[in-house]
Amino acid sequence: MRTRFTLFFGVFAVMALSNAIVPVLPSFADSSSLQGAIYAAYFLGAFVSTLPAGMLSDRIGHVPLIRLGLIITVISGISLSIIGSPFLVLAIRFIEGVGAGCFVAAAMSFVNSVPEHEQMSGYFMALLNAGLVSGLIAAGWLGAFFQLPAIGIMFFSGCAVIPACTGFFLRDSSVAALKYDNHALLSLVSEYRYLWYSSVILVGITGVVISLYPEFSGVSSDIAGIWIALMSISTIIAVLIISRMSLPPVQTIRWSAFLMVFGVLISFYSPMGFIVIGALAGIVMIAQMAFLAGIKEHQGIVMGLFSTTSYLGMAALPFIAGLIVDTSGFFAAFCATAFCAVTVALTIGQCACRKSVSL
Repeated sequence: MRTRFTLFFGVFAVMALSNAIVPVLPSFADSSSLQGAIYAAYFLGAFVSTLPAGMLSDRIGHVPLIRLGLIITVISGISLSIIGSPFLVLAIRFIEGVGAGCFVAAAMSFVNSVPEHEQMSGYFMALLNAGLVSGLIAAGWLGAFFQLPAIGIMFFSGCAVIPACTGFFLRDSSVAALKYDNHALLSLVSEYRYLWYSSVILVGITGVVISLYPEFSGVSSDIAGIWIALMSISTIIAVLIISRMSLPPVQTIRWSAFLMVFGVLISFYSPMGFIVIGALAGIVMIAQMAFLAGIKEHQGIVMGLFSTTSYLGMAALPFIAGLIVDTSGFFAAFCATAFCAVTVALTIGQCACRKSVSL
């Protein structure tokens, strides 16, 4: 029970804190470019840390990395609450992302290594998305009500203190003490390359529609925030449902990718597409984690790769879509994004993990 509380409340607090700065970014930097850099610095930190953290968790166990990630999160949150220099905030956001990468990689490896990993992964991903929504909404409301921009960051930093404390009482009985070698990493990258590709594309698509929608639609920021929140809510509902069902993983990802095409095209005409994309993303992530649970060794490396490719998709696809918008317009960007989903549907069947157990 103590372990589940630390993992579930921990991922909620880490994700909530990561988004708590978003509604109050203008208070931390004047220029749009610097605001964007502060926002992106977190993802850069998470991107560079998840794979090393996953590999290290195979050597020393999950618990030390879980503790380290939560401690870094708490210290980063407190620092963001009291520091006003935008360039220091930029550095702290990067460090916060490193902490999140350490926690998420180790926690997901822990979740995927237990017998009841299907339901555990459903709860974990649901609370991850619940944290994102809560951080976005609560921080904005608290900042406006108390006229103190950093109060939401302070609140979720306090929330993170709780799992950080309970983390010191965890015991890791599954330390494998695996010897790292380049062959293991390269073999996993090669054997599961189509699964990593599906992670980059299908998770990255959520970032594309989120990044394009405000400028494309012209709606106010509060309305855009509501639709973004609804995407995460639909993901929460989907992961809780799909984690309790037995569906063949390859077909699940393939059909989700095909349906993602329609979700992207619907988003061009209506924000209702956000709900479709959010639900499909949740289904895909649970199916991908079920694939990877079949690997009994090197779960740290596996979950590190899974997290890294997810962050890569969130960083790379929106950037590429933005370039397409600048050169060819929004419709071309949406069509290119939809085509990427088609490529996943056509290639996922070649993944060596097609023999994995069902969800």
